[in-house]
Amino acid sequence: MSAPNDRYLTLDGLRGLIEAGDVDTVVLAFTDMQGRLQGKRLHARYFLDVAMQSGTEGCNYLLAVDIDMNTVGGYAISSWERGYGDMEFVPDWDTLRLLPHLPGSAMVQCDLVWLDHSPVLQSPRTVLKHQLARVAERGLVALAGTELEFMVFHTSFEDAHRMGYQGLEPVNQYNVDYSILGTTRIEPLLRDLRNHLYAAGMDVEGAKGECNFGQHEIGFLYADALVTADNHSVYKTAAKEIAAQHGKSLTFMPKYNEREGNSCHIHLSLRGRDGDVVFWDGDSRSALYDHFVAGILATMREFTMLYAPNINSYKRFAAGSFAPTAIAWGLDNRTCAVRLVGKGKSARMENRVPGGDVNPHLALAAMLAGGLHGIENELPLEEELVGNAYESGKPRVPHTLHEARDAFAGSAVARAAFGDEVVDHYTNMADVELAAFDAAVTDWERFRSFERM
Repeated sequence: MSAPNDRYLTLDGLRGLIEAGDVDTVVLAFTDMQGRLQGKRLHARYFLDVAMQSGTEGCNYLLAVDIDMNTVGGYAISSWERGYGDMEFVPDWDTLRLLPHLPGSAMVQCDLVWLDHSPVLQSPRTVLKHQLARVAERGLVALAGTELEFMVFHTSFEDAHRMGYQGLEPVNQYNVDYSILGTTRIEPLLRDLRNHLYAAGMDVEGAKGECNFGQHEIGFLYADALVTADNHSVYKTAAKEIAAQHGKSLTFMPKYNEREGNSCHIHLSLRGRDGDVVFWDGDSRSALYDHFVAGILATMREFTMLYAPNINSYKRFAAGSFAPTAIAWGLDNRTCAVRLVGKGKSARMENRVPGGDVNPHLALAAMLAGGLHGIENELPLEEELVGNAYESGKPRVPHTLHEARDAFAGSAVARAAFGDEVVDHYTNMADVELAAFDAAVTDWERFRSFERM
């Protein structure tokens, strides 16, 4: 892979910026299990003189913690018994970019390897790269786009925490879906997001309002699947950082309140190495496209845990919410879990199951693994669902993380595609979240029980 465009940096270009004093900080980052960027900030001179040659390491607990960064049990790669040793960060120089919203800063995204240089199989970027290699073996490449929604509040992150994330003031007080006036109200922030992300190498399409109060979306141009996943992780981090610079906060959580949740619809298609269209044949879908979609539908229940990885993820799946409940496909039908759109070169499938908390590397890996399962077994595509999928009687997306966890853990397809090490690792991640939730006492319980029980 090479850098997607000339807004990315080359090593020589970075060296020149450092020598000129324009860059003083280099961020080495990787995507963790929760889809977040983790890593180190290096002084630019140290980066040039030492880290570029000798590398840098980080504790292997970074792939074995809960969302609060607590060490937890059950992970084969990391524990007190194993001594919590190191992993090595291996920069992918094709991801080298400036961070224009942070003065004097550049970033490179990394793969993770053990100290003997063998890959850390459980690393989300490695999981995706393995599925992309399977696609490449067929002479194909994967293109993808993620549509990530978020909610913005006038309340700062610090005040939101102090307030217990209740009573926050959204930047819009009504549904601003496609509203120009509604986006104008928050345009200083949206403009900074668009322009800073473009300068960081992302191909920004635009911004639009969404349905929930203060809800917005910024879209990006379709790209190589690995580029899209890497950019997605940078975007989520940068969006929070830029919001904080404006004294505001934003959240990608799938279901902040009882209104519309934050989705992350994922568009995906395959092409030949030379750009040939393989999802279309003449005036209709190709057999390969149908098999691919059939495979994603066939594995939807087993792979939902990689599309919806948290307790809160499952609150989105409600009838009439534009979040899917039925495992079905339709032509430009937003009530289905899988929506097919476009013709010819633009033909692609949209997975509507993921929410704003999705790990893009794992979700794209799951979609590719499911699609390849369909291609390899020549699975037939069921008839299109016409009408309201919510009332169709079709099989349902798992209703809870517990249900999704059991389907994933017991999936022969998942174990064949990802390996036992990966399946067991992410099954344990679900177990940790379920145990934490089961031990928590919620506000709902207090309001319902304090006086009346």
